[in-house]
Amino acid sequence: MATEIKVPDIGDFKDVPIIDVLVREGDAINAEDPVITLESDKATMEVPAPHAGVVEKLLVKVGDKVSEGTPILTMKEGEGGMKQPPSVIEQQEPAPSAQLSAPRPRPAPASSAPSAPAPSPAGGIGDFSGVHASPSVRRLARELQVDLTRLRGTGEKGRITLDDVRNFLKAPAAAAAAAAPAAGGMGIPEIPAQDFSKFGPVETRPLARIKKLSGPHLHRAWLNIPHVTHNDEADITDIEAYRKELDTAAKEKGFRVTLLAFLVKASVSALRAHPEFNASLSPEKDALILKKYYNIGVAVDTPDGLVVPVIKDADRKGVHDISQEMGTISKKARDGKLSPTDMQGSTFSISSLGGIGGNAFTPIVNAPEVAILGVVRSKMAPVWNGSEFKPRLMLPISLSYDHRVIDGALAARFAHHLCHSLEDVRRLIL
Repeated sequence: MATEIKVPDIGDFKDVPIIDVLVREGDAINAEDPVITLESDKATMEVPAPHAGVVEKLLVKVGDKVSEGTPILTMKEGEGGMKQPPSVIEQQEPAPSAQLSAPRPRPAPASSAPSAPAPSPAGGIGDFSGVHASPSVRRLARELQVDLTRLRGTGEKGRITLDDVRNFLKAPAAAAAAAAPAAGGMGIPEIPAQDFSKFGPVETRPLARIKKLSGPHLHRAWLNIPHVTHNDEADITDIEAYRKELDTAAKEKGFRVTLLAFLVKASVSALRAHPEFNASLSPEKDALILKKYYNIGVAVDTPDGLVVPVIKDADRKGVHDISQEMGTISKKARDGKLSPTDMQGSTFSISSLGGIGGNAFTPIVNAPEVAILGVVRSKMAPVWNGSEFKPRLMLPISLSYDHRVIDGALAARFAHHLCHSLEDVRRLIL
């Protein structure tokens, strides 16, 4: 008996285009194997199979737009296929002798080399609907930007294998294609490709999926937003002593209280006082959309790159609530289990390098937000109190903002309010 598989809950996204169909009719797949890839203006997401079986009929194709509940395929019961590798890094790492670390790439054997390449149609990397390859091969090809329509499969009945994809990367044709001139965003020419193996041994390591997804978003924000960064510092001597008291008690309950929770509260206080920071430009760029809710994005460092889960309704939560929630979402982020809804709806973001170091940096505004707060490691410094120098714990902050919305004077006032709030914990409850 066939089961109809539908698009699950994907948050607030609607009419999201399909950029890749990862299975074919007749494919045996496992539970959680990706079957289609969706791409909105904010994120790319894979829709997994809810259970194992055999694909009976595809109901969608590349380019179709889907929402929650849209039927995408029918599936018959079955044992499923071969287990899919858990990550692109593990898929790309064969035995050490096969690593791409030789001084010069060599052509692949004739039986696995790509057929004479014809110019790929626009968007060919995303359309593998007519290709004989497994879901894991399709995923690897997409993440490595390999056009499967240009490969000749060496598997059973011409099926394209993982080795075919790897061999294609070693072939001269791939290097020639990469060297073709292209124009980047805003008409900016791309940096010309080079054969670095001429100068010594090299290794090709694919970018983690998070970095491949966040890179274009950061590039777009940097090109479209006139960034300015305002630097200041806050005296956190007293609030740090209070934080340590709270943290000691919290450890017994299984969570930690960090300075980040106080930064979230101080940010909400500053956003309330200066609502232009809790806003977005209208699409026509002729109005400001002021938001009456306070959702704070907190950048989390993971093994695969930076992600920004969101603390919703931070104005209604105390330091303990925020600390516990940050512990939960940070673990989900490191385990790769964040859902699209966990990363939606932010009105202001915080990027903290406090656990690493530094004096200052320029965080990139997380569009469509208009500002982002960056913090680095606090340090003891002699501070003049009017009669003598006293050792105080000072926290440097870096506030990047969209100069189309915020001018320098307003940024200085916002930063001063935030720093002033951090200097006395009683100000955070007002």
